Amino acid sequence: MIAFVAALGGLVCLTVLVQLLTNMKIVGGNELGIVSGAEGAKGFRSLSGGRAFVVPLLQRFVKIDLTPITIEVVVDSAIAAGIVPLNVKATVSFAIASNEMGRSHAVTRISALAKDRAQLIKVSSDIIEGHLRDSIASMTPEQVMKDKDILGAKMINACKDDLENIGLEITTMNIADVDDHRLPGVEEPDLYMALLKRVQSVVAETRARQAQAEAIAASAEQSEARRAETEVKSLTNELESLRASTRVAVKEEVRRMTVGVEEASRDGAARVAGIKGAVEAERQNIDMLSSRWKAEIVTTAAAQAEKMVLDAKADAVRLTSKAKAELDQVALTLEILGKAGPEGRTAWIVDNFERLFVPFAETLGDLPAGRISVVTGLPSATEPLSAIRPNAVALARNDLVAAAIGAIAELGPEADTGKGSDSKQAGPATSGAPARGIGG
Repeated sequence: MIAFVAALGGLVCLTVLVQLLTNMKIVGGNELGIVSGAEGAKGFRSLSGGRAFVVPLLQRFVKIDLTPITIEVVVDSAIAAGIVPLNVKATVSFAIASNEMGRSHAVTRISALAKDRAQLIKVSSDIIEGHLRDSIASMTPEQVMKDKDILGAKMINACKDDLENIGLEITTMNIADVDDHRLPGVEEPDLYMALLKRVQSVVAETRARQAQAEAIAASAEQSEARRAETEVKSLTNELESLRASTRVAVKEEVRRMTVGVEEASRDGAARVAGIKGAVEAERQNIDMLSSRWKAEIVTTAAAQAEKMVLDAKADAVRLTSKAKAELDQVALTLEILGKAGPEGRTAWIVDNFERLFVPFAETLGDLPAGRISVVTGLPSATEPLSAIRPNAVALARNDLVAAAIGAIAELGPEADTGKGSDSKQAGPATSGAPARGIGG
């Protein structure tokens, strides 16, 4: 008895397990599961993605595939506006509606039909074909050819209500081809749509050529614009360079003019001072002659004494005027050189080198010397030719300077012969010392 009860319990458990395994339904994400016989106003419940347990004998379970179906709808002899027959080929994708009301209609109206995909495709194709004919009838052949997207949008809006009533919806639609419908007995090679296609082809080709010509023209225009811009920049740079060089040249000329004007002013002032000194000397001379005349009338001795005094005064006035003029000239020169800067001072030294060098060279006769070293002023980069011979240029310049100094030294005694015994004694000391330049 115990064994019978155990066997019966095991059989019941096995039966329950088998029922659980066989009546537990798994619904995929691309499927719609329908459990009929459930409690509720509809008498069924649906789910997509999940699991459901079906009570044996009380409930029934059905699956509907939610995968979109793509079909090709061909409409022959669709009459467009203007009574032009057309053949239209469209590619349509449809599926079970995604909203709750559409799926409820699909359960109640095409749940059995959904199992036979061929029958479902035929029903959907008939509905889409009818609405496609209506949409074509509201458009001209040109609009059907050019505005295929508008035709597709009209089709989707027209089919929406009818397809939702049976639980379907269009996901995508594309008008693949539009052609003339050739009636029996018509032998014309090109009908309305063929001619329209030819016109569109010619228009497209014309637009392509126009776009190509515009692109070539734009490219040439851009190239010329770049070339012109480059030339403008080059000319602008050249103009700036000319302006800069002109400014430099103008500044140099202004500087030279300023130095020349100041030097001329200085020379004029010095000359005026010299003339004034000469005038003053002449006045003093006149006074001296007048005094001499008076002295000769009065007494010879007094006249001679007065004459010597007047001579001394005249010499003093002449020397004072000359020294004052030279000092004024030196003061003006220093002031001008201070304003002219380094370049002006250099230019003045080069222009007045002889005036500066000759007085210095004249003093060399008073200094006895056996040898004279001359610094030529050549750049330090000039190297001697060998260890025993100096550079040829430096040697030649030394010889020229030495000859000049020697000539001045030799002329010194002869120039000083009338100046007293001291200058005569200093003469032989310098004349007997030949000058020789040595590159140092």
